[in-house]
Amino acid sequence: MTRQITQAGIAVFILVMALYTNTVSAHGKVAMEEDSCMRRIGENMIHLSTYQPQVDEGGHYCTDIPKAGSTVLVIDLVDPALRDMPIGVKVIKGSKASEGETVTNARPALYQDGVISMSSALDPGKYLVVVTAEGVPPLNYEYHLRVEMINYAEVFRATIGPAVGLLLTTILGYKLIRSRRFRDWIASRRAKKS
Repeated sequence: MTRQITQAGIAVFILVMALYTNTVSAHGKVAMEEDSCMRRIGENMIHLSTYQPQVDEGGHYCTDIPKAGSTVLVIDLVDPALRDMPIGVKVIKGSKASEGETVTNARPALYQDGVISMSSALDPGKYLVVVTAEGVPPLNYEYHLRVEMINYAEVFRATIGPAVGLLLTTILGYKLIRSRRFRDWIASRRAKKS
């Protein structure tokens, strides 16, 4: 009986860990094509990183920024062809470029080193970062930023594994306690003690 309980417990533990570890995702160890901070138009690629040194000196974010305040936006021009054309950047408060208020605007310029860096004070809410490359044809990249907002999809993904594990453990425990074998085992243990 103890062996069966141990095997069932190990099975539940493995299932919970398999579900839980699949929800964990890190920014640093993904292929460039799978990185959510990358934008591709045709063969051209750019990458956005945001930093908040006052919140976390080593942390960098893509689209979900944890706190309002001073934020450093760093855009990497991955493709060398983009370094030879003027690039402009706008940060707009809101979800649409036509409806929002421009917070920061960097006029088109050449960035031979492939790095565009700008700082902006962001309040809680949604923002749109529009990167425009003045090539032929012109290229537009967009990033939607969420500042100091709860990402319910991530919360759900982080809690579903433990919740399923707890549910399975509860069902297994209930079935075990209600089983005739378990009751007989408890009765035999009590008989041995008396």
